[in-house]
Amino acid sequence: MKQLYKILKFSAYVIGSLVIAVSVLFGYQDIPLDDLKEKYAKYPSTFTSIDGMEVHFRDEGDFAVSIPIVLIHGTGSSLHTFDDWSDNLKHKHRIVRMDLPGYGLTDPFPDSDYSIDNYVHFVKQFLDERGIEKCIIGGNSLGGHIAWQFTAEHTERVQKLILIDASGYPNKAKSVPLAFKIAKIPILKNLFMFITPKFIARSSVENVYYDKSKVTDKLVNRYFELTLRKGNRRAFIERLDVNNSLESYKRIRSIKQPTLVLWGDQDLLIPVENAERFHQDLPNDTLVIMKDAGHIPMEELPLQSLSVVESFLDQNND
Repeated sequence: MKQLYKILKFSAYVIGSLVIAVSVLFGYQDIPLDDLKEKYAKYPSTFTSIDGMEVHFRDEGDFAVSIPIVLIHGTGSSLHTFDDWSDNLKHKHRIVRMDLPGYGLTDPFPDSDYSIDNYVHFVKQFLDERGIEKCIIGGNSLGGHIAWQFTAEHTERVQKLILIDASGYPNKAKSVPLAFKIAKIPILKNLFMFITPKFIARSSVENVYYDKSKVTDKLVNRYFELTLRKGNRRAFIERLDVNNSLESYKRIRSIKQPTLVLWGDQDLLIPVENAERFHQDLPNDTLVIMKDAGHIPMEELPLQSLSVVESFLDQNND
């Protein structure tokens, strides 16, 4: 019995020491919001209040254009993912983008409801607040899912739709970012809210790029530091805990708006087969598969993907 007690005591000591060591090496406190704003919310960033949440957004370009382009980022990302597109498009268009609740510099949802339906409701509220009655709407990954579901629900408010490696169909990933895996493991996901090694951010970004050499320290720092905004780590976990409807994708067939389906042929998270499903179900779409691109072509191949978007925008409207 004494021997067993010694073994248990030693094991507890070792485990305790490991926890302390990991916490010291990889434990990161939330970065103060003011510090993040100083770095990531420079002009033309601004903030507005929706349902008590402070929402970070950018609204720039030619305000004389009656139909703005609204761009929505994906899981774990921020409005900065569209920086290159916006820098070019704003010379001829009005470009509006926001950080979704729980990501970037926008507050988390107060009720922790990270369902697609609640995000669609948020986008509607945001557009109402900006006085945008009709738009061209586009999104990447989660943002693409929000964009097509918004279009299905508010068809009169959407002129055109842009889907970039969009989610929505039942999907079997070929490879999943490390952060996504950890956020689904019961014990580890709780530790993730306090212990968030930076290498997880790098590994996760590299996972969604085809050309890993394009994953710079600056890019990794942006993803990592915005994850450390207060509430974002918890929101990330809560979002991945949501069970989306397995039948909602059937609404895609009802979308009549001209739609660009833009996909990276090397997307391992939402493989290119899903682009073919959108192509089959959408009655009025243009499908473009980008060679040597991963899950976020607007970051990895900004000019090439932008050229595709500009051609689509120049097509005659209904």
